[in-house]
This record gives sequence, C-alpha cells and structure tokens, in this order.
Amino acid sequence: MRAGEAAAAAGVTIKALRYYEECGLLSPGRTANGYRDYTAEDVRLAEEIRGLGALGLTPAETRPFLACLRAGHEEGDHCVESLAAYQQKIEALDLLINRLTHSRNQLIRRRDAAPRRGFPSTSETSATASTVTEPAKEPDTMLPKADPLPSGLPAPVDDGAAAHLPGRTLPALSFTGTDGSAIRLDAVSEGRWVLFLYPLTGDPAADIPEGWNEIPGARGCSQEACNFRDNLDALRAEGVDRVLALSSDRADYQQALVDRLHLPYPMLSDPGLTLADALTLPTFEADGQTLYRRLTLVLRGATIEHVFYPVFPPDTHADEVARWFRDHRDHRDDRDA
Repeated sequence: MRAGEAAAAAGVTIKALRYYEECGLLSPGRTANGYRDYTAEDVRLAEEIRGLGALGLTPAETRPFLACLRAGHEEGDHCVESLAAYQQKIEALDLLINRLTHSRNQLIRRRDAAPRRGFPSTSETSATASTVTEPAKEPDTMLPKADPLPSGLPAPVDDGAAAHLPGRTLPALSFTGTDGSAIRLDAVSEGRWVLFLYPLTGDPAADIPEGWNEIPGARGCSQEACNFRDNLDALRAEGVDRVLALSSDRADYQQALVDRLHLPYPMLSDPGLTLADALTLPTFEADGQTLYRRLTLVLRGATIEHVFYPVFPPDTHADEVARWFRDHRDHRDDRDA
C-alpha cells in the first residue's frame, strides 16, 4: 500500500512514517516506479511505535518490541527483551518522579516559609523612607494545627531510663533530613541545639495503633511538632542554633507531616533505632513495633547537656524547653558579647 493508506491504517502521519524509516524502524519496499510500498507488517509496526509512544517511550526505545513482532509474536511484549525495556523505562520514570517530587516539596516549603518572614511595608520600599520597620509576622491562626489532644491521657512516670544520658556524646550517625540535607548527629552545631524524639505519627488516613491513648506519653506527636514550630523563634532568641526531630517513622510519613503542618525544621527517620542502640535510649512496644519513648535532648555540640524525660504534656513541651533555656542562659555567650 502507498504511504497515505499505510499512515491512515496505522493512525499516524505520513511524516511520522518517514521519520520511523529514517530511524531504521521501518523498511518499506519499493515499487517499480520507486514509490514506497508498505505491507500489513509495516502498519502493525507503526501502530506499535504509536502505542508505545503514548506511554512515553521514544521511537528508539521501541526497538525490542518491533523485533518481537518481526519474530512472529502476536504482541510486542512477548519477549524478555521487551520486558527489560519496560523495566528500564519504569526506573527512568521513578527517578524523574523522585526528582520532580523533591523539587515540588522544596517549592512548597519556600512558598510557605516566605509569608512567615513578613513582607516590606510601604514605608520600607519608599525611596524617601528613613527607617526600617520590623517585618510583620504571620498570625499563628494561618498555620495548620494538629487536632487537640483528648482529655484524660495517662501521664508517663520517670522510670530512670534516661538518667545516664547527660554528659554522653552523640554517635557519628548520619541521616537524611526531610529538607534533603545530610545530617550527621555529632556535627550538627558547635553551639546549643535541640533534638526531640517521638514515637510515631504514621499515616494521617490510617487509624492509630490499638490502645495508643492508653500508653502513657504515646499520644501527641503532631501536637508536639506544632508546638516546636510555633516556639522556634523563641528558642532561637535564647541561642538555640537548630531544632531537629527524630523517630522510627518512615521518611515518607515524616515528609507528609512536614508538608501538612508546615514544619520549618528537619525530621530524621531512624526505622532501625540505631540511635537507641548507640545511647541505650528508652523504647516501648506497640502494635508489634518497637518505638522511641518521647524525650528531648539539649545539646552543646555533640554533648548531651540536659534531658527532658518523661515529656508530658507534649502539646506544650516546646514552651517548657524555651523556659529552660531562659533559665539556663549560656553565660559564655554573654562574655563573648
């Protein structure tokens, strides 16, 4: 058949047929007068290229499928080479999705962080302005809130499981934060900083583990995270260089929490509880999982200066940490000033 007939039968353009030929994917015969002569097999091959192209495969990536059809198979993916081509394309798409998701999350965090820094007033942008006003802060009501904690939650008691921690040095464990940065615990800061550990937040769409509210100190992870978010400026004003959070939660759950609650600090995923093993940290069992007990470390460099344990109630714990810093000011900083 002539090019026009073949193109119509395959659902492509004549220009596409020419391009497939230039790529070496089609080899139509020639009539006595030099015109291209397409066969039913050529049409089937062109249909396969078009169909795979709709799935994102380039014409060059369709070669294994065309070879499979030429070998007499009814479908282009009846050969192992075609399955390998599928897998290769899937892996390439996964990599692209991960890159795009990371870029999207970074843009969301930048977009949401910008209003919290405030915007210049009219007087600041005026050429005749002689003073700079304080940036307006975003009202807390504009930030998403976690659900209130139910009343009557049992309070944990100090079982002494964290008494050995003050004076200990953090191990050289490395984690990837939800902000994409590589964080090594013993090199976070030379100054004072805070690391709070929590059990889990999990999937917001899933039910909490059975009996979760009855476990002393278990409930309140999202509320604690919001409280540290809302007190971050107060902590920085008291000389806190960084705030980090760590749990055995999966990284994707943590990322969902950061995005949902607009958390401005990184969260670290430690599903293997490697920090618990290194420092003999308190844990508990729930729903077949081993989880961190809630505690907060105040650090100077890599050395644990103070430990909050047990932590209760979690939804006001960051206020408690900020008060501790106000009452334990770093007098070395005062001398340096």
